Amino acid sequence: MSSSQYPSVLPQELLVEILSRVPVKDLMRFRCISTWWNHLVFDPSFVKLHLQRSSRDTHILLTFRDYENDESRYCAAPCSTQNLIHNPSSTIDVCHRFNHDCTILGVCNGLVCLQDSYRGDEFEEYWVRFWNPSTRVMSDDSPHIRIRSSHYKYPYLFMFGFGYDDWSGTYQVVFLDNKSQKMEVRVYSLGETCWRNILTCDAFPTLSVHGAYVCGSVNWLALPRSSSRYRWETVTINELEIFSYDLNNERCSYLSMPDGLSEVPPDVPVLEVLKGCLCLSHHQGTHFVVWLMREFGAAKSWTLLLNVNYEDLRIRVLHGLPTLPVILCWSENDNVVLLASYDSAEFILYNMRDNRIEHHELFNDDKFYFFSYDYVESLVLPRLN
Repeated sequence: MSSSQYPSVLPQELLVEILSRVPVKDLMRFRCISTWWNHLVFDPSFVKLHLQRSSRDTHILLTFRDYENDESRYCAAPCSTQNLIHNPSSTIDVCHRFNHDCTILGVCNGLVCLQDSYRGDEFEEYWVRFWNPSTRVMSDDSPHIRIRSSHYKYPYLFMFGFGYDDWSGTYQVVFLDNKSQKMEVRVYSLGETCWRNILTCDAFPTLSVHGAYVCGSVNWLALPRSSSRYRWETVTINELEIFSYDLNNERCSYLSMPDGLSEVPPDVPVLEVLKGCLCLSHHQGTHFVVWLMREFGAAKSWTLLLNVNYEDLRIRVLHGLPTLPVILCWSENDNVVLLASYDSAEFILYNMRDNRIEHHELFNDDKFYFFSYDYVESLVLPRLN
């Protein structure tokens, strides 16, 4: 780091060490002090040091769709785990509302990956951009991917996922292109000018909406042993697996379902990330069940986190199954989970140790599709210097 216009009598190394513990919002304001301060905030080595310090804090990025003025837009609300647990309704009132009708693919090291699209009569186009909520810096659009729907048979599932390769230090978007009898895996890295074809394998239905990023890999619920004529009602338990793409090695593998999942749930399970671990939630009879893979890639590390009757959650089951609740966060120390139920339009704070509801709050039913991501405030630039 250059020492020109260095504005302190403190040793430079000591000042850098102190500032690496300062919140991003304050550091952004400090940029106007001098050229040295402005340079420091976006210096790659300082950005990395600050990220290492910040990653010790526990935060959540809560995302949801908000229907307002006859328009539905994605919203994002950074918050601490404790604030979300104790004040979920007030948390969603303070959020960023996107101007474009984009989709959030994932969050990593403080960067949010947004997917946008255009749908014409004969083709569809998809592209991504990166956004840092802390610095409010947005990248330019990535190269576009054009897809012709006529080239696909139902379900023509092409899926995206977002992650970080710590070996190369690159943020990558993975695109699974399931067409014909083969599936192509393509990757776009932040700062590159094209999508790279990485590998090709036999096509199969992928069930997750977006890939879940854990330990340098992006993961989708999939049916690699199923025929192309996919219907969930005919799926058997031995067909259900997790397709995992390793960003570093550029290889794919398959992860097993929990041993305790002895039969196929009535609806497709949800695969997400909770406190840095793969998380699988699903219906099981009259119960809501949540599994956690505590050690990534180790099938024996699947742990039953939650198995609760819908009546205990005060979610009424009238005709068929309720909408699957969404697990937003988990406080391991307090042994509580925060859930969002669309059927009752409320947040539910459930005590797993005492098997009781500690608190519940109603939310406006014009807010839906709640989702949460592990989040850390960072200085990471969503574009190259």
